[in-house]
Amino acid sequence: MIDIKKILCPTDLSTDSDQAIRYALALATAYESRLILCYCANGAELATSATIQRAEVDYAFMRGKTRELFEGSLVRFLEPLKFAELNWEGVLIKGTDVGDAIINTASEHAVDLIVMRSRRRPHRAAILGSIAEAVCRSAPCPVLVTHSDQREWVGNQNDNIHIQRVLVPYDFSDYSELALKYALSFAQEYQAELHLLHVLPPHTINEPEIAWYPVTGEAAYHKAARRLQKAVPSEAHLWCRIKHAVSEGYPYREVLTYAEKNKIDLISIGAHGAGFGMRALFGSNVDRVLRQAPCPVLVARPLRPNSPASQQTP
Repeated sequence: MIDIKKILCPTDLSTDSDQAIRYALALATAYESRLILCYCANGAELATSATIQRAEVDYAFMRGKTRELFEGSLVRFLEPLKFAELNWEGVLIKGTDVGDAIINTASEHAVDLIVMRSRRRPHRAAILGSIAEAVCRSAPCPVLVTHSDQREWVGNQNDNIHIQRVLVPYDFSDYSELALKYALSFAQEYQAELHLLHVLPPHTINEPEIAWYPVTGEAAYHKAARRLQKAVPSEAHLWCRIKHAVSEGYPYREVLTYAEKNKIDLISIGAHGAGFGMRALFGSNVDRVLRQAPCPVLVARPLRPNSPASQQTP
């Protein structure tokens, strides 16, 4: 099972943003992790009058009352006894670029997972990108992104996690292998189905086999299917039902269609796989999946070694 010791959850202290805290709390409880709540006091995207009065944030920052800002969000999902036992801290940070501020905080605190909310503004994000997408591209650890229009797997009682189906878009790269590692852990922990999907380029299946393989070679579809079956360790079949699928088309479209059709609860995707991380004019396949997925998305990134500054003792 994956080891998650610290979870960072950025929040703007709004009701919608609190829903990311609900997921972070559930995972922190399940993995006995330390929860770090983070608020960027200077970010134009977060610090608005609609969320919290700026004077209150500045007062908390100056007076060392940081924890008080986050307690209201936490008690929404925790009984008093559980709240008293929760291992957590609140962090106020300064920075004009919210994405960079979150990434730097994650690095300084050596977190193992970032859990955050996406506001899902597709037209603006298609041109400028979103904070969630920016964090997913450069974070020093995996990032779990939730949104308002999604298939839920955490109940109002934060210790209830109900993951039934996990999807891994698998392109045989090291990054998709990392995504598979996290998916296997979730599938094992919650006895969920594991789905592996490989997407071939458009028109590959209908082209003559000789166009891309010697006469004695396997057809692309069958070769991909055989490789998918070998990707999962044999022992995983003892505790997890595994399904393999090969399709052709544009990766993000196939992933979204498969997730919707099969009622997937969590997509675990590699950040820079050959087929899923390639940058395009209006974002990568990962960005497009983040914007449109019917469920939370885990962007699997390798843990970055702690910087010397983060290892210094105060």
